[in-house]
Amino acid sequence: MFAIVDIAGQQFKVEKDQTVYVHRLPHAEGASVELNKVLLVNNNGSIKVGVPTVTGANVKAKVLTHLKGDKVIVFKKKRRKGYRKKNGHRQSFTKIQIEAINA
Repeated sequence: MFAIVDIAGQQFKVEKDQTVYVHRLPHAEGASVELNKVLLVNNNGSIKVGVPTVTGANVKAKVLTHLKGDKVIVFKKKRRKGYRKKNGHRQSFTKIQIEAINA
């Protein structure tokens, strides 16, 4: 059984007991989260497609930890002009574990 869920503007294919890294969620570590934007549910070949979401379906997840991703270096340069800019960025993520899929 799997589901396709919209989490923080991105779509993920999730299964029970799977861990997923998503964009930072405002919930505390150890908190339980209910995700209601379920777009598709596949229950052993029985497929329900939402218009735009499946009514009555939700996914329960648990927030494991908040962390940051790898650093990405942004470097801009224009040759022969003396223009150089260096900037770095680390994206904030939340690690969640899928506990149940209710269809």
